[in-house]
Amino acid sequence: MRVIKWEPFRDIDDVFDRFLADAFRRVPRQPAEGRPALDWAPLADVTETEGEYLIKAEVPEVRKEDLSVTVQDGVLTLSGERRQEQRTDGEKVHRIERQYGSFARRFALPEDADEQSIRAEGKDGVIVIHVPKHKVVQPQPRQIQVQ
Repeated sequence: MRVIKWEPFRDIDDVFDRFLADAFRRVPRQPAEGRPALDWAPLADVTETEGEYLIKAEVPEVRKEDLSVTVQDGVLTLSGERRQEQRTDGEKVHRIERQYGSFARRFALPEDADEQSIRAEGKDGVIVIHVPKHKVVQPQPRQIQVQ
């Protein structure tokens, strides 16, 4: 059995992320210790088939060399960086709405996820992470003799 740390405010965070974060996503804040003034994270869909879980994340203009997929202690982490384009001297910037910088998304894996067989592929600005399932053997109760 995998033990997942209880986070009492997780539901509140989910509600905030779903309903309010989009409104505040582009609000600039003061950069702190090397962090960019705007935070961003790729949007992701998580689906399940009979044999695997699929995570599809939008990572436009992120090179494969700048992406990292790791798994540790039942948590899959997709991280990377989208670099800002270099501007030419004669170019005037009127508006910048796209967000740049480092990002990380973490996904808690279910107990039947086969962590050793995870694979990822990227195409057309979308990374697809395949998390195969393996059969979870339920422990059978056994009778213990009292001596």
